[in-house]
Formats: sequence, C-alpha cells, structure tokens
Amino acid sequence: MNMITTTDALDAACERLARHPFITVDTEFLRETTFWPKLCVVQLASPDEAVVVDAVADGIDLSSFFALMSNEKVLKVFHAGRQDIEIVWHLAGIIPHPVFDTQVAAMVLGHGDSISYDQLVQRLTGHVLDKSLRFTDWSRRPLSAPQIAYAEADVTHLRDVFLKLDADLKKRGRADWVGEEMAVLTSPDTYRQEPERAWERLRSRARKPKDLAVLMEVAAWREREAQSRDTPRSRILKDDVIGEIASQHPATIEKLGQLRSIPKGFERSRAGEMIVEAVKAGLARDPKTLPRIERDKPLSNGASATVELLKVLLRMTSEQHGVAAKVIATVDDLERIASEDEPDVPALHGWRRELFGDRALALKSGHLALAMQRGRVIALDRPDA
Repeated sequence: MNMITTTDALDAACERLARHPFITVDTEFLRETTFWPKLCVVQLASPDEAVVVDAVADGIDLSSFFALMSNEKVLKVFHAGRQDIEIVWHLAGIIPHPVFDTQVAAMVLGHGDSISYDQLVQRLTGHVLDKSLRFTDWSRRPLSAPQIAYAEADVTHLRDVFLKLDADLKKRGRADWVGEEMAVLTSPDTYRQEPERAWERLRSRARKPKDLAVLMEVAAWREREAQSRDTPRSRILKDDVIGEIASQHPATIEKLGQLRSIPKGFERSRAGEMIVEAVKAGLARDPKTLPRIERDKPLSNGASATVELLKVLLRMTSEQHGVAAKVIATVDDLERIASEDEPDVPALHGWRRELFGDRALALKSGHLALAMQRGRVIALDRPDA
C-alpha cells in the first residue's frame, strides 16, 4: 500500500474514519537523541480500512488527525498507548478521548502483567507478527514496502484484539474496570513536563533540606535546558551528577570543578556557570517553603509478616478472578495496608476494593484466615475473630 503524504488525502481519510464507532491507532517515532518524541508515521484503521500517514512529508498538515483524536464520538484504541498519547499532547496540546488501551484490558482479563502487543495478538488471534523491523529508522525516506506493511499490521491486528477483549470484558462485567484505568491515561497531569517538578524523579537523592533545595533548582535548570535544546536529559547532566551536586552544593566554579563526577574543564563552561547559579538559588531558599522529605520507614516485624500474607492473598485473588496481580495492587499498596491504620491506596478503591481490598483488610484484622486445602491456598472467614 502507499502512504498518505498530502493534507488532502489525510483529510479525506480522517473524514471516513470518523464515521466509525472506533478506530485503532499507533505511531512510529524516534526519541533516542531528542527530549521530545519526533513523530514519523501515524497508522490508523477502522473496521473497513487501514491507512499509513507520512507525518514528516513536506507540507502535510496533521490538523485533521488531531481533530479525529479529540472526536468524542470515536473511541481511539491503543496498545500501551501512553507514548502515543504523549505525542499528540506535545504536538497539539490535546489528549485523545475517549480511549481504550488493550494492554490494560489484557491485564484486567488475566493475560499477565504488561503483555506485549505481539504476544497478545498471537494469543488472541493466532497470528505470529514479524517484529524484525521494530527498531527501524522511521525518519528515513523512502520507507520500504515491508516497513509500510509492518506499520499497517500494527493497527489491523489491533482491531481483532480489541473486539475480542471488548467482548470478553462485557461478558465478564469488567468494562467499567478498564474505564477507571483510562482516567490516568487521559489526564494532562500524566504528560506535563514542568521544570519545577523535575526534582520529583530524583527525590530519593536528597537527604537534608539543603540538599533538596539545591536538587530542585539544578533539576529544574536541566529540564529547561533539555526542553529548549530538545536534547535528552542525560546529555545535559546525568542523574548521578545532580545527586552529587545536591549533596555537596558547590557555590563556586572552583568547588564545582572539584566534584568527581564533573569532567575536567566543564566548570568553566556556560553550563557550569548556570549550575553554580542554580546551586546558589537553592541555598537561598527558605527551608520552610520546601516539600517535606519523606523517608521510607522500615516495616516492623509484624507488618513485614502481614505483607507476606497479603502477597499470598493477592496471588490467590489474581488466579481466582483471572486478573493480573500488578493491576490489582502494588507492593507499595500492600506495605501501606499492612502498616497504616487508614491507608489511601488504589487497592482500597473501586473495583479493586471489591475484589481484593476488603479481604486484605479482613486478613490484617484477623477476620480472614489463609489455609491449605488439597494443595491450594484458600481463604476462610473468621467472623468472631
């Protein structure tokens, strides 16, 4: 098949696709040498057709594609769609809606934690996908016929996967479960890259308030530099270097040059000067305005034992109901349930609480017991405990 390379052809295709209740969506992009993903190819399919769009064709306007992504009458189906959605957010400032993620649906239906697309296609349809072109350079033109066919297959097989998962969800009464999970995927907060929040990824490297203040300023500087220069963060400054700067807070060029992680001569560069200014800004911050440094407290012996029991209950629940354990509760959920009186964790909300959370609390309080029966773990109610 030929790729769409003109605005008129794309507009006509999007008009046709918008007549359907759902479409499948995928993108091919590059990000190894940039901060922002570089969109190269867009694949779209309805029950009637599939199109492959050259997103870097000269003069092509993607406005009709973005309009389709925000069309509330059309469900957009992705597999592990977070990066695809991030691209639309970055280029157009919109979040595709409504959406359906087949990886999330697969977890809800017990197909394992974060199952890959090719594995899910093979399991549900029997087709074995050729993934030999997975790491191709999608920015080079012209694309070969095998590349275009590969791109098209990603959305045509996705139609079959979606229909099977959707039918299974409705049959088992779990369609709303997936809907709840889409709230995070479609929240702008998931995709915002605010420099002032860049420190949150590195919070564990700050031991004292002064360290945190410096960390916040240097991390924000790196984020602004990476975004403005469209360069990966690590090419501006590696995480380990920021960690050492935060702990040593060098407020002069000379002190910056004395750090082990700083290359010789780097301190005299423009970046070195700006880092020193960021350190000074951090040291000047009022400690009272800083976020509180949360320390991971070691669990007591009793809480540690409770966590182990909760893991057994989680595994049993996962197998009993055919839901991936990862999507029911995380280790953090279990630790907080075990150690806190009123933990506010996802496992204690919505369908998760109905499936697992209430039983987890009952196990913790002694109103539920675990036992072995014919080689299997079972749960026994203890109402009088």
